Amino acid sequence: MSVTDEAIEKIKEMIVSGELAPGDRLPREADLAGALGLSRNSLREAVKALSLLNVLDVRQGDGTYVTSLEAPLLLETLSFILDLHRDDDVLQVFQVRSILEPAATGLAAQHADDEAIAELREIVAAAGEASTVTELVASDIRFHVRIAEAAGNPLLASLIESLSARSARARIWRGLTQQHAVEQTVAEHQAILDAVDAGETELARSLATVHIAGVTQWVRGAL
Repeated sequence: MSVTDEAIEKIKEMIVSGELAPGDRLPREADLAGALGLSRNSLREAVKALSLLNVLDVRQGDGTYVTSLEAPLLLETLSFILDLHRDDDVLQVFQVRSILEPAATGLAAQHADDEAIAELREIVAAAGEASTVTELVASDIRFHVRIAEAAGNPLLASLIESLSARSARARIWRGLTQQHAVEQTVAEHQAILDAVDAGETELARSLATVHIAGVTQWVRGAL
């Protein structure tokens, strides 16, 4: 392990243990380096790395603070990495979605409230009236993100939002090239929503699995 990695691990441990909480200001550089047994140079490199990951916020002339550590902020780096992936890597994105989204849909069937169900019905209705494939895919992304939000786990919702946006181009291409893809997507969304609304956890999870698997199969064939 490099000295910088060691410094990162020590700062991370301070956060995980609660010694540093979200919003806290880090001790002066010299004091922190001495307390952790680090050189000031390795500490600076660790702070720089953690600031790039949105764990720390370096404020010029003020000090260094622990960020809010909220999931959307921490996952911005993941979104950036996903954006840099090549198109032929999108299959991996769908494979991860096939793991996460059925679980999220099952949780949504247990936790979705009336407001979430109403919003989901509006999204499905809008998808059915979409005049272009691009509009349909935008509704498709909103549907999956809202399902994940209804699951009640912000971290899971943020992960799914990042992955869902990354797969938008593949979904548009499918809508343009696969016969009945638009109608099938709307029908599958409706079935998933009905299961979530009815609180049918296993049915909702199964329908989501089939839904994602269908798109994954098409992507695999297209590549």
